Amino acid sequence: MPARERMKLTDAAIARLRPREREYTVWDSRASGLGIRVRPSGGRSYVLLLDAGRRTKRVSLGPVGVKSLEEARRECHVHRASPELEGKAAAPAVPLFRGFVAGPWKEAHFDAYKPSTQRTVRYQMAGHLLPVFGEKPLDRISEAGIRRWFERHSRTAPGNANHILERLRQILNFAAACGHIESNPAEGIAFNRRRKLTRFLSTEELTRLHRVLDAQTRSSDRQQADIVRLLLLTGCRKGEIMGLRWSEVHDGMLALKDSKTGPRTVPLNTQARAILDRQPRRRSAFVFPSPHDPVRPRCPDLKLWYRVRREAGIEDVRLHDLRHTHASHAVMSGVPVPVVSRLLGHSNVRMTLRYAHLGDREIEAAAERVGRAIGVLMGLSLQIHP
Repeated sequence: MPARERMKLTDAAIARLRPREREYTVWDSRASGLGIRVRPSGGRSYVLLLDAGRRTKRVSLGPVGVKSLEEARRECHVHRASPELEGKAAAPAVPLFRGFVAGPWKEAHFDAYKPSTQRTVRYQMAGHLLPVFGEKPLDRISEAGIRRWFERHSRTAPGNANHILERLRQILNFAAACGHIESNPAEGIAFNRRRKLTRFLSTEELTRLHRVLDAQTRSSDRQQADIVRLLLLTGCRKGEIMGLRWSEVHDGMLALKDSKTGPRTVPLNTQARAILDRQPRRRSAFVFPSPHDPVRPRCPDLKLWYRVRREAGIEDVRLHDLRHTHASHAVMSGVPVPVVSRLLGHSNVRMTLRYAHLGDREIEAAAERVGRAIGVLMGLSLQIHP
């Protein structure tokens, strides 16, 4: 049998351990029986060898990152000092939500997400889930607590509340699969009902919105106003504009490296180019950097939007409806649906038909035009009868 690998375990030493083709364990030279198990995937966890009668038993103490080295050493001493543990291993402590998502869940799920999805998840974690549930052990997260958070957030952003609840469900399902909880407490909470995607801005509403955006004077508000304008003028998704880099802007085009459907090119009209040209070229890779940390993009939560839509009298309009508006007005301007599909970056034309909504007035006007054209072709003399 090969000799055991031993070293003085420190946080820095553990961080330097690299995965190999096969799983291996490095044992601590200070605390007898304490080791770090390193998997081929890169995952690392604390293990402890305990004497259980005539045999030696290996006990898992939890993933590195979820538990600190000092905590693992203390738990090691507790195991050895408790006579009732002889011959059996004590159940490991249930991890905190914060540690679980930073450790096992990150390794199993987050690391496999696309960069754009990772940005969304970071926002969901930092802005919502970690402040509420971060310091709770997984088995102390209750349905009542989740429901209170969900109802509170749903009052202002029902759609966003749905998305974050869906993420929480997925995390807790994984926690149940790992054996930390018996069942998912978020499973019984119903999502908010989604309204049909039929909303787009009329010409009059666009005019009102334009006036309100023009009235913004603060530097931060003007930046957010320009983001709203670009969403309208390009039909891009919010994440594509919020995370836009200067390296993706050239030759009158946006060469997006990471959109929902993969890399794509978005042609810029004159108005969109003018908005980008007036953005200050700070020492940041992002067109719209965070005012607090230029190395990061602006926070996805455009707070200005809620005030602007109220002042413009369009409180039922979501930010994503600006994308609907772009598609609908393109169709009403005579742009063929397959071309609109290319502009929006859809994988098939059927997706575009969900966005190309037409208002009642436009439909009535089209019916009138078709009637006149057919009447002329048929040589009909149209008369209005009393």
